[in-house]
Amino acid sequence: MADKLIIVESPAKSRTIEKYLKGKYHVEATMGHIVDLPKKEFGIDIENGFKPKYVVIDEKKKVVSNLKKKAKNYSEIYLAADPDREGEAICYHLKNLLSSKDKKIYRVLFNEITPTGISKALESPGDVDLNKFNAQQTRRIVDRIVGYKVSPLLWEKVKRGLSAGRVQTVALRIICEREEEIRKFNKEEYWTILAELLKNEIPFTAKLVEIDGRKVRIGNKKAPIAIDSKQLAEQIKRELEKGNFLIESVKKKHKKRNPLPPFITSKLQQEAARVLDFPVKKTMRIAQKLYEGVDIGDGPVGLITYMRTDSTRISKEAIESARAFIGEKFGKEELPSKPNVYSAKENAQDAHEAIRPTSVFRTPESISKYLSKDELALYSLIWKRFVASQMTPAIFEETEVKIKNGKYTLEASGTVLKKEGFLKVYNPGVGKDKLLPEVEEGEKLALKNIEAKQNFTTPPPRYTEATLVKELESNGIGRPSTYATIISVIQNRAYVLMKEKKFYPTALGELVNKLLVSSFPKIFEINYTANLEKELDGIEEGKLDYLEVLRKFYIEFERYLKRAEEEMVSVKRNGVPIGEKCEKCGGEMVKKVGKFGVFIACSNYPECKNTREVVESADGEDANGEKKTCPKCGGELVLKSGRYGKFYTCSNYPECDYRESLNGNGNGVKQLDKNCPQCGKPLVERKGKYGKFIACSGYPECKYIEKEKPKELDIICPKCGKGKIVVRKTRRGKVFYGCSRYPDCDYASWTLPDNGEKSD
Repeated sequence: MADKLIIVESPAKSRTIEKYLKGKYHVEATMGHIVDLPKKEFGIDIENGFKPKYVVIDEKKKVVSNLKKKAKNYSEIYLAADPDREGEAICYHLKNLLSSKDKKIYRVLFNEITPTGISKALESPGDVDLNKFNAQQTRRIVDRIVGYKVSPLLWEKVKRGLSAGRVQTVALRIICEREEEIRKFNKEEYWTILAELLKNEIPFTAKLVEIDGRKVRIGNKKAPIAIDSKQLAEQIKRELEKGNFLIESVKKKHKKRNPLPPFITSKLQQEAARVLDFPVKKTMRIAQKLYEGVDIGDGPVGLITYMRTDSTRISKEAIESARAFIGEKFGKEELPSKPNVYSAKENAQDAHEAIRPTSVFRTPESISKYLSKDELALYSLIWKRFVASQMTPAIFEETEVKIKNGKYTLEASGTVLKKEGFLKVYNPGVGKDKLLPEVEEGEKLALKNIEAKQNFTTPPPRYTEATLVKELESNGIGRPSTYATIISVIQNRAYVLMKEKKFYPTALGELVNKLLVSSFPKIFEINYTANLEKELDGIEEGKLDYLEVLRKFYIEFERYLKRAEEEMVSVKRNGVPIGEKCEKCGGEMVKKVGKFGVFIACSNYPECKNTREVVESADGEDANGEKKTCPKCGGELVLKSGRYGKFYTCSNYPECDYRESLNGNGNGVKQLDKNCPQCGKPLVERKGKYGKFIACSGYPECKYIEKEKPKELDIICPKCGKGKIVVRKTRRGKVFYGCSRYPDCDYASWTLPDNGEKSD
C-alpha cells in the first residue's frame, strides 16, 4: 500500500497522476474549493483587521470528512491543487484541516501532468505560498465587500435580485460606454474612386488617394479632402476618364513577418473565439480537460501545460524538443539560428510556462481518434501556435505603385509570399497573394473602367467575447482565469444580451451601470480597478502588505457607500427622469423597473397611468446591421421585452399587430423540422413561464409536450467519477446539476461542480 497521499482538485487529474505513479502514491480529489466565506452572512470582521470567517462548503462536508479519514493513514501529504492563486487557497485550507504533529505536509506544483512534470514537482516539494494565498484572500475579501454592500443598495433602490461586482460592473461599464459612443455617432458620407487599369491586357485596381498632393478621405480617418457627394465623385470620375494614367513610381521591398509567441490564456481565448467560434467558457473547459488528462490508448495523458498563465516563457527542454521536430519535419532551413525568445508583458506572472503541448511529437493527427471534435480543434490550435513560434519568419515582397493623372494620384499595391517559414504550420489570417503586373516608371496604362463608390463612416463596433477579453486584458482588468465568469455573470443578470455574437446592454444593464458609476465613480473606474489588480500582484510578490491594501480600499469605498445610501436615486419610488413630458398629463416621464424589466412611466402615477415599454439597445437590426422591416405593413421592427422574454413588434402598433420572437416566424414561436408523434402536426419551440419547451402547434386540440433531454456537460461527476454532469430542471423550471448515471449515482447540486472554472 502507498504511504504517501497526493490531493488534487479533480477526479480526472487524480486518475492521470495515479496512472503515472503506479501505486507509489494514493491520489484523492477535492472537486474544487472546500472552504469559503459563508453564503448567508457577510463573513468579514472589518473592525478586527478584516478577519474572514471561513467555513467548509456544505456540499463539500463529505469530501472533507473523507479526506480527514484518509489522511490518518499517511505520514506524508502532498497538496497539488492547480498552480495559481485559487489552487494556493485550496492548499492553504487543506493544510489547516489536515495538519497534525505526526504529518509532513508539502505543496507541489504540476505545470504539466506528465511523468516528467510530476517527477520534477515531487523531487522538489515546498510549502504553501502565503503571499500567493494572501493575494487570493485579499481579492476574495474585496469582492465580498463590494458584493455584500452594494447589491443590497440596488435591491433597495431598484429591484431585488440585482447584483454588483468589482470587476463585473467595470465590464458592464465598458459595454455601456461603447453603446453610448455608437448612439452618439453621426455617420458621414464619403466616396471612393476605383480605377480598373490594364497593362498588356492584365487588369488591376488602383484607388484615388490624393488630389493636388492632399490626401483624400478613405474610411473613418479625417483627411484634408473628402469626396462627400455623388456630384463631386462623378466630376472627378469624368476628369479621370479624359486624362492619361502614367506610372509615377514603383517601390518594391521585402517584408518580414515574425511568428507569434505561444499562447497565454487571454490570447488563447481570443484566438479560439476568432478561429473556432468558441465562447470563452468553452475554451477554458476544454483546455482544463486537455491539461488534466485524456485517454489516448494507454490511459490518461496530460496533453498541454497549465492553461492559466500570462507568461510566454518556454522551458529549455521544450524548445529543444520543438527544434528537433521542426528540423526533422520541415528541414533545418526552417529553424532560426537560435531559439526565438518572446518578451513578457508588463506585470506578467512568470511562474508558469506558456500554453504548449506536453510533447511536440504528439501531433494532432496522431491522437485525433482519441479526441472529440472540439478537443482536437483546440489542441491543434495550441500545437500549431507553439511549433510555429520556433520557426523562421515568413518573407513577403510588397509592391507599391503610384499612378498620376493630372492633379490626381492613385495607388495600387501587391503582395507576394516569397518564403513561407512559420506559415507552413500556422496561418493567423494571412490572405492570398495579391499580384500586380510588372510595370515601370513613365509607362502609360489603359483604362478599363472607373467606379465611384458611396461609403459611410462606421461607428465603433460592439464588443464580441474575443474583443471584450482583449479590452479587459489591455486595461489590466481581472485575470485571464476570471474572464469566462465575468462574461457569464453579466449575461445571467440580464445586464447584457448577445445578438449575432455581439454584446448589447439591456435597458436594465444601462440603468444599473448609470446608478453605480455615478454613485461610485472611482470604485468602478477602469484605471482604479486595474491598479487594484497590480496591488494584488504586489501582494503575491511580497512587495505589498495585504492588510494595508484592504485598509486603503475600504476607507475610499466606505466614503462612496455612505454617499450612495443617501443620494442614489430610488428607481422604485421616483424613477429616473428621461427628459420627456407625459403626452397625457404633462408630467415628467421616468424610467422604472417592474416585474418584467425596465419601462417608462409618468411620474404622476397613480393619478396618471401612462406607461410604455422600453426598446432595447439591440433594436430592429438584422445580422448585417440593417433595419428589420415588418412583413405585414413594411414598418420598422423594434425589439421589446415581455413577460416571456424578448420579441420584435411593429413600430406602427396598434395599427399593425405583427410580432415575432427573436427566432420566430411571426407568431411568437419557432417552427421545427419535425412533427408531433401524436397528431402529425409540426412541432414548435415556445417560451413559457419556466423557459423554452417544445410542443405541438395543434394546441389546444393536441396537448403534446416533448420531454426535454438534459444537456450533458464535459465535466466528470464529482461523486462517482464515472458519469458526466447533466443540466436538469425541477418541475418549476429551476436549474440543477445531476449525474448522467442517475439513478445509479444520485449526485445533485444547485451549483456547477468546481472542477474546471476559476473565480480568480
